[in-house]
Amino acid sequence: MNASALIADVRARLSAAPRERLGEWTSSRKVLGIGRAPRIVPAGEAWHLGVLLIGPDAVAATGEIVRARTEVIRGFTAESQRARAALAAAARRGGFAEGETVHLGWEVLDLDVVDAGGTSGPLSVVVGIPQIRWSAGGGIRPLGDYLDEQVALR
Repeated sequence: MNASALIADVRARLSAAPRERLGEWTSSRKVLGIGRAPRIVPAGEAWHLGVLLIGPDAVAATGEIVRARTEVIRGFTAESQRARAALAAAARRGGFAEGETVHLGWEVLDLDVVDAGGTSGPLSVVVGIPQIRWSAGGGIRPLGDYLDEQVALR
């Protein structure tokens, strides 16, 4: 089976399962000459399966994941905490519900390239079998096995 067929099979198996929302940054408009705070707005939905986001008509590699939260004033012990809180607040301002999971920085993958024997993001073909690299430092494994495992974990 090629990568497109494996993904189509997973879509059918997950058709009734809930999806998580994707977000993307939007540039702030000025209202009466005053700039608004940046926001993360909804950009679709997908099933989150490990390092893949499988949508109804596209597949993407995961990026950053945050939970939308209302902005509050707090002290931070690390700059990374401050940046993460800013992301969560931008998602909340963009219309995501309090505590909702939001995927940012995802990268759309080209299944046609993979089906032709090439590489797109974490997907590749080795000896005619679609493979996935499930982490930057990790090895590769057959895509079909990976998807079966991820669906079983849901």
